Amino acid sequence: MEREREREGEREREQRDGYPLASLRTASISPEVGSLDGKLPCDQKGRSGLVEESKVRPHSSREEKGSRAERRGWPERSDDQSGLRSAMEKLKSPAVGCTTATCGWRALLLPQLNRQSLYMYGSEVAVEKECIRQLQSGVFVIHPFSLMRSYYIMCMMAITFLNLIGIPMEIAFLDGNSGLAWEGFNVFSDTLFLIDVALNFRMGIIAEDGEEAILDIKRIRVSYLRTWFIPDVIAAFPIGYILLFADLQYHNDDNPSKTNKMMRILMFVRILSLIRLARVSRLVRFFNEVEKVSNANLEVVRLFFRILSLFMMIFLLCHWNGCIQYFVPMLEEFPTDCWVRKENLMNATVIVKYSWGVFRALSQMIALSYGSMDAPTNYVEMWIVMVSMVSGCLMYTVLVANATTMIANIDPAAKEYKSKMSRLEHYMAFMKLPPELQLRISNYYQARYGGKWFDEKDVMATVSSSLKEQILEMMCSRLLRKVPMFQNRDENFINVILLKLDYEVYQEGDVIVRQNVPGDRMFFIDHGQVLVETDSYERELCDGDFFGETCVLTKGKHLATVKALTDCQCFSLSWDDFQEALRGFPEVKKDLEKMVQLNSDGGLV
Repeated sequence: MEREREREGEREREQRDGYPLASLRTASISPEVGSLDGKLPCDQKGRSGLVEESKVRPHSSREEKGSRAERRGWPERSDDQSGLRSAMEKLKSPAVGCTTATCGWRALLLPQLNRQSLYMYGSEVAVEKECIRQLQSGVFVIHPFSLMRSYYIMCMMAITFLNLIGIPMEIAFLDGNSGLAWEGFNVFSDTLFLIDVALNFRMGIIAEDGEEAILDIKRIRVSYLRTWFIPDVIAAFPIGYILLFADLQYHNDDNPSKTNKMMRILMFVRILSLIRLARVSRLVRFFNEVEKVSNANLEVVRLFFRILSLFMMIFLLCHWNGCIQYFVPMLEEFPTDCWVRKENLMNATVIVKYSWGVFRALSQMIALSYGSMDAPTNYVEMWIVMVSMVSGCLMYTVLVANATTMIANIDPAAKEYKSKMSRLEHYMAFMKLPPELQLRISNYYQARYGGKWFDEKDVMATVSSSLKEQILEMMCSRLLRKVPMFQNRDENFINVILLKLDYEVYQEGDVIVRQNVPGDRMFFIDHGQVLVETDSYERELCDGDFFGETCVLTKGKHLATVKALTDCQCFSLSWDDFQEALRGFPEVKKDLEKMVQLNSDGGLV
């Protein structure tokens, strides 16, 4: 009877809600979008499923409820609405639904949370929304900021660089005896580059304005066909397969005429394989992409990549030139007057031949000699020497231009300081200031800026108010909290005062304030030592001390003369800024007015 009543109750609830209770119980969580399967929204569906289940099973133990809650990721009690909402929001988060455990290999295609993605999208929430956008598209696209993209670029850079080194070596020095390992590497490289051409149609790209990642298949295809498709297809031509097939036919054929014919074909194919050197364009492109998607947008890292790419290109230029030095005499079957025979390298090892080739190439590129101190013997060698000289000039030009740019971009603050000091020296000479005063002015600039020119107010104006407070709190908070009138004050009031402080520097011997002179500011000593003098006593103040608080409270006269004993770095608070800060805190203003009345006799600074 009780079971029949329960079934009747279930049917009534089904008719009232319009959804079967069984579907609510068995609803599953989708790991991609963090919601429940079915027609109800995630929050509504989760709550109804939990409530109904608790009603249908009144005798279930607390342990069973807890285990169900753990399996579903929901709170243990269904009546805890706030906990349920937080759990549902957690399930909706892409960070939960887009892990390797939930999405499998698809997580490798999604954007990662790094400096570059945060720089483009602005926040972690925006990166998570980008993950959802890619998952909801339902197509296979590799995101520009994905983990797979980063590893893929690094792998392709290494393979491309090895190809650009090995292909000229194989053609010039190995003479068809490269071995099975190198043939296998050639076939593997050609296969990888053919796959790369196909993958580029599914590789997300960063828009020209740098504000979004393009994941639309049609736009990616059009962009690739217009830019790198033709160079990539040329560079990916499968020469390795042709060479492997020709080598197998050559070794299996005993007919001399066919063997000679096959050798000519092999020579032609090996020369044709030089087309794979077009992969150097890929190396340049990969370097640019690594710089874009690297997990560090620091200028030092970018400078490192630029220097590395520059030296790699210079190395490749010298390497190719050295291989050509030996390759051209080999095509002529080593005539008697060629440099290879003159240096007795016919039976030398590959390392010796390569070393001599690179030596001749560098000698011609830097125009020191002809390598073996002999002039070209024929017009072919003459053209090789001319090409080497021209390539050497280009190498010098690129190297000097890049070095000049890098040096110019290093430490711009120091350059600006030197420029300012140069103008200052011209000004002091024009005004005919005494040498002692000129020296004090120069020393002040050195003490104030330390050889680096920067506009502190401009820097503070470009950061957020929160960062500005943190900077000033780090620099000045300890100074304020030593002043009695700022102790035990509201934190918001202290932060407002911090924003009003000005940085000042005084040299040894400077008189900071004079006795009986109207004053409108107080000073906090960050570093340095000062002497407080009156008619009746003297006192020294140092790091962390303060003076002039009477003037900032009453805008009266200074009660003592303060002179800098050393170079002093201080922060000052003016009366106007202090009054402006007090307008927002009337309780603090009343307390300070009472304190001034109680100490109407003032006292020394």
